[in-house]
Amino acid sequence: EIVRAMMSLLAASLARGHSGVRPLLVDRLADMLRLDLIPIVPSRGSVGASGDLAPLAHLACGLIGEGSILWHHRPAPPAIALKAAGLEPLRLQAKEGLALLNGTHLMAACGVIALTRFDRILEAGMVAAAMSVDGCRASHGPLEPEIHEVRCQPGQIEVATRLRTLLEGSTIVEAHRENDPRVQDPYSLRAIPQVLGAVVDAAAAVRRVVADELGAVTDNPLIFGVDAPDQDVRILSGGNFHGMPLAIHLDLLRIAITHVAGISERRTFWVLSGHDVHNPVTPYLAEDPGLQSGLMIAQYTAAACTNEMQTLANPASVANISTSAGIEDYNSMGATSGLLALRSLELLQSVIAIELLVMAQALEHQRPDTSGPAVEAAHACIRAVVPALTGDRAPGPDIKAVERLIESGQIRASKTI
Repeated sequence: EIVRAMMSLLAASLARGHSGVRPLLVDRLADMLRLDLIPIVPSRGSVGASGDLAPLAHLACGLIGEGSILWHHRPAPPAIALKAAGLEPLRLQAKEGLALLNGTHLMAACGVIALTRFDRILEAGMVAAAMSVDGCRASHGPLEPEIHEVRCQPGQIEVATRLRTLLEGSTIVEAHRENDPRVQDPYSLRAIPQVLGAVVDAAAAVRRVVADELGAVTDNPLIFGVDAPDQDVRILSGGNFHGMPLAIHLDLLRIAITHVAGISERRTFWVLSGHDVHNPVTPYLAEDPGLQSGLMIAQYTAAACTNEMQTLANPASVANISTSAGIEDYNSMGATSGLLALRSLELLQSVIAIELLVMAQALEHQRPDTSGPAVEAAHACIRAVVPALTGDRAPGPDIKAVERLIESGQIRASKTI
């Protein structure tokens, strides 16, 4: 998936006409994508400046019949695979080798894929947060629009609006709206719009930078004036290969999604802890507390995933290492930022799946009261693949089943609404 995205982005950059290559190179990249000829590219080797040099070299090898390649998802000798697909290895001309190697296409590919996965997981995270509000018998008061309008933060307003829509029609909240013995809920329940809203706004900033990069030319040197007969052709050497715009924002994305995991894990902890005597749930949501451990260990897994994400959230872009005898003395490490973002999203998906699994069980303890129809629809979707917990069983298969629901897009706030 990453290499396919790299090939598409490389073709788009070359097609803009500033790299000094023949149209044949763009056509060949498109042909290889169409024929499912995908070079095997190591994930490590880029320092995020002078482009993603080493990974792009492996990609370029596939075009000239060298290196390693996948043909219909199976390894094959490149020259043989190209010939079987009706293609000949390219014989590169002046400037073309350099044009294939220079560019931010691995970083940008990671950014595109990360944002796509983030959108899907955050949709499920919104549903999980709404399910937690009722699973923990929290107040809906902190979602009132007036609170968020005076803060003037667009992401916060959006999240509060979506949570109100998800929870509309809840009878659980009506059961404790009057004379609620709790004065205020924990921050992980009370400040969901403020935390997730900040994440939404951060992701919007990342999205703008990644979108701009999709239309960028990140080769070096660049050629101008070829199609302008009234101008001299100019060959300009610069630094468009430098990945710092992507590196900083992919670092930001990792920091942001770590907060999604952190606040989710705290809600999971809260409902399992049994501290809230006003919520009719059993400790660890066990059917027979004391003899059974319920979903206790699921929270351990969420905590472990969150801790790993907290470690991965350290910015890669500030850890410069000089290369090329000091000429390339300030690198972005953007590929590291992007690859770590993809790993963090894998962990986030597990954390959100655990919250959904736990809160689906917590809703069982609220019966006969129900959450809003949108939340109950998500609950039914979970119950279609994971039965209610009636005794101890290994949680791993249940967590994986809910993760598959998230991956397939079946747990989405927009769809559920």
